[in-house]
Amino acid sequence: MFERFTKDARSVVKGAFEYVVEGRGGGQVVEPEHLLLALLDREGSRGSFALTALGLAERRESVREALGAARRRGGLTQAETDALAGLGIDVEEIVARVEEVHGVGALSGDRKDKGWWSGRASFGRGAKDVLERSLRVALAQRDRHIGDEHILLSLTMRPGVPAEVLADHGVTYESLVRVLYGGGDAKAG
Repeated sequence: MFERFTKDARSVVKGAFEYVVEGRGGGQVVEPEHLLLALLDREGSRGSFALTALGLAERRESVREALGAARRRGGLTQAETDALAGLGIDVEEIVARVEEVHGVGALSGDRKDKGWWSGRASFGRGAKDVLERSLRVALAQRDRHIGDEHILLSLTMRPGVPAEVLADHGVTYESLVRVLYGGGDAKAG
């Protein structure tokens, strides 16, 4: 599948790996959040054009902060946090208690002691799903190659933190399709 990736899409994957290896994005496995962080770093690509057209260029830091807040909550979306609150479970209180005992970021999957880790990141199930779905998105749009825009579209389709954060910032599958393809209705599964 990677042979169908454009230079921009490959750069996103490489950037996601760098977030993991350098410890900037949390965790030790490439997840969808790392792909989104790498997309936010891109300039001059179709994906970055779409994000800029939707007003995200000046709000990139807000997206990064929202991703960090979700990571601190152990990867729970705000919707999941709100649902738990409806059951009387205060996620923020739980996070505070865990961090009080185990340190800040204890639920984020970050390890302070990375000496055991070889530095070889791998794809998590979520990132694999996003990349596989990007192929289906490209095919649905009748594109011959997988670009960073297809990875971005795929992120908006998969339930989870990246889709929620993007939607909260006005970036949805539908808005991206309008910007990238002039309003087409093609939807990939």
